[in-house]
Amino acid sequence: MNKKILSILIIVFWSVGLWANQYLIDKAHTKVGFEVTHMMISTVEGQFKEYEASFEYDEKSNILKNIIAKIDVNSIDTENQKRDNHLRDSDFFDIKKYPYMEFVSTQSIKIKPGEEKELKGKLTIKGITKDITLKVKYIGKIKDPWGNERIGFEATGKINRKDFGITWQKLLETGGVVVSDEVTIKIRGESILVK
Repeated sequence: MNKKILSILIIVFWSVGLWANQYLIDKAHTKVGFEVTHMMISTVEGQFKEYEASFEYDEKSNILKNIIAKIDVNSIDTENQKRDNHLRDSDFFDIKKYPYMEFVSTQSIKIKPGEEKELKGKLTIKGITKDITLKVKYIGKIKDPWGNERIGFEATGKINRKDFGITWQKLLETGGVVVSDEVTIKIRGESILVK
């Protein structure tokens, strides 16, 4: 074999070895959820049932990077159809104009199983993009009975919905509000190695 070709092949295979493994979210075992305070006295929980998400993780360096998520806002579910329809209209998400929200990480972090680290990224809702910080916890890694490598994870964070143009509000006679401005993000689930 030509020495030049051999050298190129060695470089290519060596470079491939440096690439992080790519994982896709397993939607059957993942929940993309949120919480808001209702009328100052209770918490309403919801989730988005349709989404796509992936990330890269290198076990040798413990580097997590390139997190990308796209969420179908129409899939919102708070277990109340009337409320969900209101959330879909122009008072809230306005899904006819903005059918998706997106998150893209803007940094790589070093994280090992059992650790929790802060991860910065950009969240886009209703065409408005803001920097946010999530607390990401790497639960652990296993191989399932079918030979798939899986990673368990959790992510939490808080945003102000008004920062993203979601400003609908009603005042209570007591001086409070119907819906809190602060929204808590709660994501937990599994991902499967794809390469």
